[in-house]
Amino acid sequence: MEILVDADACPVKEEVYKVALRHAAPVTVIANAPIRIPQHELIKRVTVNDHYDAADDYVAEHAHSRAVVITADILLAERCLKNDAVVLGPKGDPFTKDSIGGAIAARALMADLRAGAESTMGGPAPFQKADRSRFLQALDVALVRLKRAG
Repeated sequence: MEILVDADACPVKEEVYKVALRHAAPVTVIANAPIRIPQHELIKRVTVNDHYDAADDYVAEHAHSRAVVITADILLAERCLKNDAVVLGPKGDPFTKDSIGGAIAARALMADLRAGAESTMGGPAPFQKADRSRFLQALDVALVRLKRAG
């Protein structure tokens, strides 16, 4: 069992470390540039080159049925789901094989709306304390399920 973190813009890295250490789950933090991580034997950093999708490619290639992937990238989530990984967004929302098609369609629709909009459209809602709490709970549940599946 392991956790793979698409880390470049991940707002919940500290929460990942907290839950991972409680479950003794190894964490790999993947980013395009060196980022600070806690010094712990269960936590490692992988810095990929600056190629556009290098971090995504690394995460997708290493995703598997005993991995929890943390990402806000819907297209990366789809790639990881194809490898049977558990995929969570940073607000604790799971990506599933049943929900990913709708998420991709919504992403495409929003991109089209932004491209055609003359007024500025707002981005995602600001990250809230409740989002962190929801994420902590979702990650804990995912790791417990993987442990039980054994």
